[in-house]
Amino acid sequence: MVKIDETDRRILRILQADSTFSLEQLGAEVELSTNSVWRRVKRLEAEGVITGRIAVLDPQAIGLQMTVFVAIKTSDHSLAWLARFHEAAASQPEIVEIYRMAGDTDYLLKLHVGGMEDYDRVYKKLITKVALSDVSASFAMETIKNERALPV
Repeated sequence: MVKIDETDRRILRILQADSTFSLEQLGAEVELSTNSVWRRVKRLEAEGVITGRIAVLDPQAIGLQMTVFVAIKTSDHSLAWLARFHEAAASQPEIVEIYRMAGDTDYLLKLHVGGMEDYDRVYKKLITKVALSDVSASFAMETIKNERALPV
């Protein structure tokens, strides 16, 4: 765990809300000089606390009308299978999150697709590249909360 103080936390909260803040604006908000803020941000990036800066898009606005959660079970837990699965899943941009799970489900995937046909295309591509023993998809009817900011 990286050591961060309250000023770092304030900087992180601001950047998570709006990463377009200039160093000058950040400095004014946290009451530090521009150079001090720059050094802190660079340190947080170097230590892996800040891993990137992105524009967050509305899936609906770009035609991705369906969010799908896919629970996967496999009977093969070898490193070779895992490598094939990682390659197959990571190569499909519709799959936006992948988790290795404990419990009944081995892997949980989150997809954003335009509709059922798009989901079916992703599913077929995945099963042709890697053997799966069970696949169960759940389709989100409504997004209640989708917060990317972490509590700091």
